[in-house]
Amino acid sequence: MSDETDPSGTDRHSHPLSVLPSRSNPIRVLIVDDHALVREGTRQLLEQDDAIEVIATAGSGEEALELLATLTPDVALVDINLPSMSGLELSRTMLDDRPTARILILSAYDEYAYIAEALEVGVGGYLLKTASAKELIDAVRAVHDGVFVLDRQVSKRLVRRRDATPATIGTLTPRETAVLELLAQGRSNKQIASELELGIRTVEGYVSNILGKLGVTSRTEAVTHAISHRLVTTPNHEHP
Repeated sequence: MSDETDPSGTDRHSHPLSVLPSRSNPIRVLIVDDHALVREGTRQLLEQDDAIEVIATAGSGEEALELLATLTPDVALVDINLPSMSGLELSRTMLDDRPTARILILSAYDEYAYIAEALEVGVGGYLLKTASAKELIDAVRAVHDGVFVLDRQVSKRLVRRRDATPATIGTLTPRETAVLELLAQGRSNKQIASELELGIRTVEGYVSNILGKLGVTSRTEAVTHAISHRLVTTPNHEHP
C-alpha cells in the first residue's frame, strides 16, 4: 500500500477508487482498470503531458459509475476486462447516460469480437496496452478532440477480414458516403440527422441502403467493413 498522501493527509492510492487534486484547464481523464499498478503507471505516463490531468481512478465499473455521479471527465480511459461489469458494459452505460462522453478503450485484447462490440457501443477509440507513452497521450488528445482513434494492430486485424472482392466507395452515393463517415464516428441516427439536416426517416433509409450495398446486416459490420476497406477517411487515426 502506498504511503503517498494528499494535502488533507488522506492516502490517495490505498483504494482502487481514487480522486486526485486538480490543475487548471487540462484534459480531465478518468482511468478505469482493475490493476493498481496499471492505473498508477498509466496516470504517470499521461501526466508527462502538462495538458492532461488524471482526476480520478477506479478499479471497477461500479466504482467508475460512483465517481461519475459527481465528476465529469473529458475522457474516460477504460479497460475491457473489469470485474463484474465489463469495460464495454460500462461504456454503454456511460453513453446511454451521456451520449457526448468521450471514451477510449485501452485493452490487451485485439480480438475481432471485442473490437466490433466497441464500435457498436460507440466508443471514441480503441488502443492496445502495447502502445507507447506518446501514442497513449496522442490518443487521449485525439479522442478529446472528437477524432476516432484505432490502434494500428487493431486496424490490421480488421483489414485481414476483408472480403476477396471488396466493395468500393463508388457503389455509394455522396450522401450515403457522408452518412457512412458519421456512422464510423459512432454517431446515432438522430445525431446524423441533426448534422446533415435530414429527417430521421431519411437517415434510416440511407443506413438501410448502405447495409444493402455493402452486403452487411448491421451498423457494426458496415463500420468494420468501411474501415477495413478504407471506404472512410475520418475515423481511422492510426499510430506509428
